[in-house]
Amino acid sequence: MPSNVRATSLTRRGILAAGGALGLGAVLAACGDGDGGKKGSEPSGSASAKSGSWEFKDDRGQTVKAKATPKNIVAFTGTAAALKDFGVEVTGVFGPTYVEDPKTKERKPDVQAGDLDITKVKVIGNVWGEFNIEEYLKLQPEVLITDMWEKDALWYVPEEQKEKILKIAPSVALWAAGTSMPSVLQRHADLAASLGADVQSEQVKKDKARFEAAAERLRKVAQGKKDIKVLIGSGAPDTFYVSTPVRPTDTLFFQELGINLVVPTKLDPSGWFELLSWENVDKYKADVILLDNRTGTLQPEQLKAKPTWAALPAVKAGQVFPRVTEPVYSYAKCAPLLEDLATALENAKKVA
Repeated sequence: MPSNVRATSLTRRGILAAGGALGLGAVLAACGDGDGGKKGSEPSGSASAKSGSWEFKDDRGQTVKAKATPKNIVAFTGTAAALKDFGVEVTGVFGPTYVEDPKTKERKPDVQAGDLDITKVKVIGNVWGEFNIEEYLKLQPEVLITDMWEKDALWYVPEEQKEKILKIAPSVALWAAGTSMPSVLQRHADLAASLGADVQSEQVKKDKARFEAAAERLRKVAQGKKDIKVLIGSGAPDTFYVSTPVRPTDTLFFQELGINLVVPTKLDPSGWFELLSWENVDKYKADVILLDNRTGTLQPEQLKAKPTWAALPAVKAGQVFPRVTEPVYSYAKCAPLLEDLATALENAKKVA
């Protein structure tokens, strides 16, 4: 997961690196029951048609209230992309939103931006530690929404600015780790519904049905590929991160579906991942590697320069696949993740 150090127990690299661990890296106080989206389809937040007021109980256990349903919404990029898929538009975003060509200055959407039109939202921060409070104020935000990797830590809200930022508008935080993917998806649907989205629309129903079908397909594939070992990893210049599968939302779900995931034995103090030197990158035998695809992490083309990486059985067999470490939590975006993994496993061979 990748680079700079955060002013808390989380490090961005850890997070990134956790590559799975968190997308993430962090000491996360897990929240939510293992049932996830299996029970309780009623949103926990709601807008009162009678009074026009709005309230929503977030994953910190805090009930956020407003006199009317918020319209001027500022959100972490990935959360904004998920809300868009459910039918909620935001005014501004912060977090990885675009990648700029150093020569042409052309901006292309970051992988976490989903279907957001990056030319139509105000970007008040595009990298770790960047949050322009002045621009935030100009947006007259009615609510700030972001992910939460550890209890009460607001993702991409700089710790040193947090007090000032939270005085401007109420905040909502949803878990992005520590609970399985279906549960996280349900919570995003709950939030979108409270903000006025029709989460029972034909499109959302279609997206959810696709997700459920993809999950069932992946379950069946996993049953027939129990001997295929899958490693969740993330590359940095000096370190390879092997993520524990027991905390990220996606890998938790993969385990529930029966996929055979590598479980690192010597986790760092955060408990999210194991750091390996490139000399020891072959510590765990894996037939398939799911590699962190986020901006800031080393991708296969860059990793070719690492001899020990090139020598790994999964690499030589061409069984390295991108992993969306920080998913956009909508059914529309998560269904393809399951479908792609199912296809990868269907064609995977035992090589380690």
